[in-house]
Amino acid sequence: MKKTAVLLYPQFSEYELTVALSILMQGKKQVITVGLNKQPIKGESGLSCVADATVDEINFEEIDSLLLPGCMDIMSLYEEERIVDFIKQVVTKETVIASISSSPFLLAKAGVLGDKKYTVGIIKENMEKSGVFNLENYSEQIVVQDGNIITARGRGFVRFGEYLGKALNLEFDKRWYSE
Repeated sequence: MKKTAVLLYPQFSEYELTVALSILMQGKKQVITVGLNKQPIKGESGLSCVADATVDEINFEEIDSLLLPGCMDIMSLYEEERIVDFIKQVVTKETVIASISSSPFLLAKAGVLGDKKYTVGIIKENMEKSGVFNLENYSEQIVVQDGNIITARGRGFVRFGEYLGKALNLEFDKRWYSE
C-alpha cells in the first residue's frame, strides 16, 4: 500500500491535521512525515516533531497522497523553493492532495491549483499580493473538492479529514468526530 506524505514546516498547525491523521490511522493508511531536514519542527502550538524523511530523501513511487497543514505565517515559506519543488515532484494526476488553511498558497505557488476550484484561509488582499492565486476559482466554502484536490479553511478540519478519507477510499467511523 502506498503512503500519504505529510509535509511539515515551522509553525504548522497541529490541530488542522488531527482528524485527517486519525482517519488515516483508522483506514490503516501508512503515513510518512516529510520536512526540510531532520531537525525538530515546532508547530504553532509548540509541539515539536522530527520528520521521518527529508524532501530530498523521499521515494516518490511510494506516495499516492499529500497532506499539507496550514501555517501560522505561510509567507515565511515564500522563498523556500525546496518545498515547492517537492510538491511539484509528488503531484501526479492520480495523487490525492489535501491542503488546509493557508497551505493552498504552496499549491498555487507550485502551479498545482491551475484551473481547479479551491478555498484558502488567507484574506483576499494577501491572496492578491502573493501573485500566485487564480482568484476566479476561489470559493468561500469551508471545504472544496475539485477532482483529486481538497482544500479547506482551518475551521473545517473535521470535514476536511473526512473528505480525505473518502478520496482515499478508506474505511473509518465518522462518529469519532461528531459532537
